[in-house]
Amino acid sequence: MKLKINKGQFRTNLPAALRGAGYFRIVDRRSGQLSFVRRLSNMQHYPRFHLYIEDTGESYQFNLHLDQKQVSYQGQRAHSGDYDEPIVKEEAQRIINSLNS
Repeated sequence: MKLKINKGQFRTNLPAALRGAGYFRIVDRRSGQLSFVRRLSNMQHYPRFHLYIEDTGESYQFNLHLDQKQVSYQGQRAHSGDYDEPIVKEEAQRIINSLNS
């Protein structure tokens, strides 16, 4: 799911704002994109929400999906991800609400 959020909505910098929403930054060595995750459990890495961010100047383009599990095959990038499911839409709204509060 893609979201566009104006930079003016943030009271603080982007990483701090997303930390307030429960996300932490990870290094995505493959794509080089700014990436954040929020685990659904403290005991397991998956499932987790995964958020890629692109700076477009006046706004940020968020690309949010739910990783159901880790990549299964070495050298592959494909994974079991949900992009437009209701749970992803609910999480997108939760992020927006967190950034606006």
